[in-house]
Amino acid sequence: MTPHPIRPFVDDAAVRHVGEGLLARTLPKAEWTHEAHLAACLWLVRERPDFVPESQLPDTIRRYNVAVGGENTDSAGYHETLTQLYIRGVRAYAATLPAGTALVAAVNALLASEIGDRQWPLCFYSRERLFSVDARRGWVEPDLDAVPAG
Repeated sequence: MTPHPIRPFVDDAAVRHVGEGLLARTLPKAEWTHEAHLAACLWLVRERPDFVPESQLPDTIRRYNVAVGGENTDSAGYHETLTQLYIRGVRAYAATLPAGTALVAAVNALLASEIGDRQWPLCFYSRERLFSVDARRGWVEPDLDAVPAG
């Protein structure tokens, strides 16, 4: 995996700011980073039992993208396979956390894990398959290795 500097969160409030900003479509576009994607997903899994990421996160991200001036096309914006892959990875990771782990500690540990690496999806997918129009539009099965259960 390729090393990349991790931008950790400073506290639980910073994580919640990202998650709540995503849902309200008020998070500044510049704050919607790789780390923010993972933090929002873990926050949703841990603190929002009313929200089902597998079915609700796709439209949430699409609407957020449009709200901040982005697009959801065959080459930009929302990517279904990446979203569903990360939901599975985050769920699997969350299941390993000791009870009572602080939100910020959980998020920062996730970011430091293999799942936090931007190249993690390439453990399961070839670049060609992962960045195909089909993978952006819908779930595609991996072509290199099995995806962890969520």
